This record gives sequence, structure tokens and C-alpha cells, in this order.
Amino acid sequence: MGAKLKVELLRHTPDAEKLIAAAAKLCYSPIGIDKIEDKLTEESATKFLNMLMSMGHESPVEHVSFTFGIEGVSRVLTHQLVRHRVGASYSQQSQRYVRLEQFEYIIPPAIDRNPKARETFIKAMEDDQRCYNELTEILMEENYHQYVEEGLSEKAARSQAEKKSIEDARYVFPNACETKIVFTMNARGLFNFFNLRCCNRAQWEIRELATEMLRLVRQVAPTLFKYSGPNCLNEPCPEGNMTCGKIKEVRERFGNL
Repeated sequence: MGAKLKVELLRHTPDAEKLIAAAAKLCYSPIGIDKIEDKLTEESATKFLNMLMSMGHESPVEHVSFTFGIEGVSRVLTHQLVRHRVGASYSQQSQRYVRLEQFEYIIPPAIDRNPKARETFIKAMEDDQRCYNELTEILMEENYHQYVEEGLSEKAARSQAEKKSIEDARYVFPNACETKIVFTMNARGLFNFFNLRCCNRAQWEIRELATEMLRLVRQVAPTLFKYSGPNCLNEPCPEGNMTCGKIKEVRERFGNL
């Protein structure tokens, strides 16, 4: 069963842009912390934030964070996602504790639009599920009897046996296996994430995720993320000979996101 990407912005720092402006104001003013928000209206906070972004003064943006809930993504994507460690925290659905009676999977677009490739791919997914089920049952019987012999009740033995069995049976699952994850990044970490993962040269699935995340954070913090996107959005493409050659189209797309 092909899963579809779902992205939700679950939480974010309230009044994020005003908080950043207040923190930055302290850097440039002799006033104390009890007065850093005095006279800081929405208009003045936006003006101050624009100045910070144009100067590249990014340390104050680390004070705000954004938490996302993601599902309908593959293990291919999350293996890339969790490499973004600076200012980030992750909680991912465990295949060790969650038995997948029917796992969902992500079908790459190039495979999905080719009937022969799609048929082969889906067969591979069905074979993986069947092998997982068979391995789980084989291991369950062995592990259950072992726990009963060790003195566990039937109920406890069955629970422990299932956990131990799916822990090993999960090894047959493919990279395409759908997963769910909740993660939090501070704004500066998101700047870097968008720079790298919104780029046309990023892998298609994480690029799709990054673009949707950017759309969501722009709704709640438009000034903070007005310059966010792939590196070529505001500067020449840094990829050199590896450039996609579509800088005009990229700038138009993210300008209208």
C-alpha cells in the first residue's frame, strides 16, 4: 500500500519573531532584561528582524523552535533527516516494539509511473511482508516455549516472545518501509536544513518534505523565513558544475511558496 506524505507543524515557540527581536535587542542595547520587550511592537519587531536577517546575525534565532509531525515517509528519508543533529531532537516509531501486520511503503515516482516497474516493486513489498509474518511466527513459537520453561506465565511469555520475534523479523523490511517521526528543530537548524534539502540536487523525497515544512513555517513566521530555501535563492548557485541549471525556476517557485 503506497503511503502519502503528511506533514503537520505541531508546536512552535509563541511570538517567535518578537522573542528573537527582544533577544537581539539585548545585544545592541544597554537596557536590562526586564525592559527588552518595552516598545517592541509587531511592526518594530519585524523591522528589527529584517535587519538581523540582512546582516546574517543568526545566533538569536536559536531561541525559537518548531516541532513537526511527519508520516508517509520512508526509512530512506529518515536516515537522511536524522543526520541534522544541530538544534534537533527526534522521536521515531519503533519497528522493535510495533508489530507491522501490514506495512505501508513509499513508491518512488519514477517507479510509480512505469507499470512494469510498479508491478515488480509491489511484488517485492508483498514478499517482504509475507517473509516478516512467517519469520515472526517461527520465532514466536520458539521464544514462547523458552519463556514458559523459564517460569513466565503464558500471557507474559507471549508478550515477551512477540517483542523478541519482531525485533529480528524486522530485518527483512526494505528502505521503502513507511515510518512516522516527530522532531523539533530550532530556527537556525531549519535555515541549514532548507538550504541543503530544498535544493533540486537533494533526494526527491526529503526535498518534498523540506519544501512543505518551509511552507508551514512561513505561515507562522514569515519574516524569519522570508530568505529560507535552497542556497541559490539569494546567492549564486554553490554547486558549480553540478548545478541543476534552473535557478530562475527555483527562485520563482520558492518566491511564491
